[in-house]
Amino acid sequence: MKKKAIVLAGTRGIGRAIADGLRDVVEELVVTGRSDLDTSDLEAVKRFAALHPETDVLVLNTGGPPALPFDEITEELWTRYFHQLFLSFVLLLQRVHVRNGGHVILISSFHVREPGPKMALSNSLRLAFISVFKTASKTAMLRNVSFVNIAPGPTRTDRLAELAAKSGRTIEDVADGLPTKRVVDPAEIGAFVRFLVEKDIHAMSGVTIPFDMGIGDFVL
Repeated sequence: MKKKAIVLAGTRGIGRAIADGLRDVVEELVVTGRSDLDTSDLEAVKRFAALHPETDVLVLNTGGPPALPFDEITEELWTRYFHQLFLSFVLLLQRVHVRNGGHVILISSFHVREPGPKMALSNSLRLAFISVFKTASKTAMLRNVSFVNIAPGPTRTDRLAELAAKSGRTIEDVADGLPTKRVVDPAEIGAFVRFLVEKDIHAMSGVTIPFDMGIGDFVL
């Protein structure tokens, strides 16, 4: 059977870097962009799962919500991003069978460990799904399927550029404030995912791996 990988939101940024890294590691690569699959549309998610009922690698990735103070988040935004960041991924985990010996990769955010003051939508909903992700990893390991959550910090993407611009900054300004004086290159995350798949790494599962450029203060 041909080895298959599904990469959601794989046409830009981190998703594209992961897709590029897997391109010559698997025989069949399914890459979606927002025009192919809007993860806030649950019916579209169900149709996608029906079209792709099984895979060897499943990369759960989606665009992030707006950065807003807690008091400015509307009920409509809570509902939309509950679908996009939580329920759509739950449905995909339940409906897309990852074959024995496979990999499930989640792209979340560094802020799930150190919440940002304007990232309540992202912090809360991503954390809720990570709890489901961890729980699912326990039974998946019985089939040698590993679950790895990647939590990127500042990464050279369009989203970082947009968030920086809202405070009158550039990506270079953000980099100047980091210990490394640079942001994460998406290709670094792509190379890590490729390593997990190509080398068939299953010794870790249900873990969160931060790509934080040294800004994290947590011990574990």
